[in-house]
Amino acid sequence: TILTGQAPLKLSDTGSRATLEELKAIVLEAASGDDARLVRDFFLKFDCQNLVRIIKNPEAEVLDTRGTLSREQLQEVLQGERGTGWGLEEVPQFIKDFVDAYPAKEGTNGYFPEDDILLAYYGYAMKSANTTLAEWYRLNFHLQSLMTAFVARKNGWNVADYVKGEGDVCDALHTSTASDFGLSATMPFVAEIMKIADETDPVKKEKKMDAFKWAWLDEHTFFEPFDIVALIAFLARTELLDRWALLDVEQGKARFTEIIEGLRGEARVPEEFIRTRVQRES
Repeated sequence: TILTGQAPLKLSDTGSRATLEELKAIVLEAASGDDARLVRDFFLKFDCQNLVRIIKNPEAEVLDTRGTLSREQLQEVLQGERGTGWGLEEVPQFIKDFVDAYPAKEGTNGYFPEDDILLAYYGYAMKSANTTLAEWYRLNFHLQSLMTAFVARKNGWNVADYVKGEGDVCDALHTSTASDFGLSATMPFVAEIMKIADETDPVKKEKKMDAFKWAWLDEHTFFEPFDIVALIAFLARTELLDRWALLDVEQGKARFTEIIEGLRGEARVPEEFIRTRVQRES
């Protein structure tokens, strides 16, 4: 396999190991065909974030190096150029739709392109041809929606103003008055997410959520140790570890506070909604 020889990862691993950026080069070079597309879909969220940075500020100096598209390629996406030879025609349609719609939405009160393109990304990723990976992306989307809904309800806000998207889960979050939004029957882990949402220490809250995701990956890839699902699960675990390598025991809370302070300017709801975008902002 592509990562033959890599030791199994543990959530406590923050020492010497390959970072997600380092692994990106390895897997993109080795993967081919449908597997290559699935790998690129995993990294696509970083390209989406970079695209928003450039569309808001063409001179933006800092881009997430985990993206697969260069600054020049992203600019070509924005310009809708064709025939440049690197595969612009293969850029997913949702990105092109986002670019086309942006001028009419820019400056609209309550419009945040970061949220818009992330919602579109999950809509795309949840349709993955690989069933397990589609479920992984769906889990991440639902976890984000659940955490947002629990915090909104706790603060007395209208959940529908903060939870975006379509489907049975989002509909329940928009309308249900039950403590679990009526979702426990179909999503047994909702009770666990409610406990995480009640955690008052922001660093512990992030760690517990990551531990939940890690356990899900373990459960759903245990019998698939050598295929593309296992590879992307390895990348997902590495992404979690990269974040936590920057939040050690002594400096965790101080670093988190620093991140929050740096993000105050872009916060549109109270601080509980802000994710620790350590890798992006470092």
